[in-house]
Amino acid sequence: MTDGTGTAGMAGAAAAVAAVTTAVVALATGTVGAGTAAAALAGVGAGLGVAVPLGAVGVLLLEEGRRGRAAAVCAACAVAFVDAAYAALATALGSRWASTPAGWETWARAGSAVVLTAVAVRGLLGLRRPPAPAAPGRPGAVGGPLRAFLRFTALTAVNPTTALYFAALVTGGGGPRSGAGGVAFVAGVLAASLLWQQLLAAVGVSVGARLSARARRLSYCVGYGLVVCYALRTAWPR
Repeated sequence: MTDGTGTAGMAGAAAAVAAVTTAVVALATGTVGAGTAAAALAGVGAGLGVAVPLGAVGVLLLEEGRRGRAAAVCAACAVAFVDAAYAALATALGSRWASTPAGWETWARAGSAVVLTAVAVRGLLGLRRPPAPAAPGRPGAVGGPLRAFLRFTALTAVNPTTALYFAALVTGGGGPRSGAGGVAFVAGVLAASLLWQQLLAAVGVSVGARLSARARRLSYCVGYGLVVCYALRTAWPR
């Protein structure tokens, strides 16, 4: 049984499917302009471009899926919503994004690396303790949907790669800047990212249900080890 937050997350995934279906139908019937349709398709491509490469957040999302469906669904929604928020910010600011202080990227990468390392170390230390008894139906419980949503919102927000990706895309002319085109672009990003993140969550849930306790523990160790590697790569990209 899922609580209200889990149901809301699943509703978000269903809304993304409906949005993509509506866009396809509108494009096929000619009820939207070619420019708007092109912007939406560009958003879908941009959303997949930022979501498909498996990074630290993707690994953590797979880990979350092995813990439970409701929390994983909400975590996936959080990642997609932050992706869309960065796309909207980059689209709204346009070339003004390039005027940000030169040292911002360095500090953002350092902060992201610290957060990712802390998450990984906390996860690895937690494996040494026996699992706490589950408390289903408590939105704020550890591993619950609300906690997962907030945690993944923060993890995705502090990841500088997403912000830099959309900034480079828009300032380089790869994204629309007009009102209707910008909205369509952001909607495409949201739909594509949400569908992909939900796929990752579903894979995590499916794999977790088939793993023994020992194999699941080993998978957590490998996953958190990868997060540490991603943190180091984030701090020192070259």
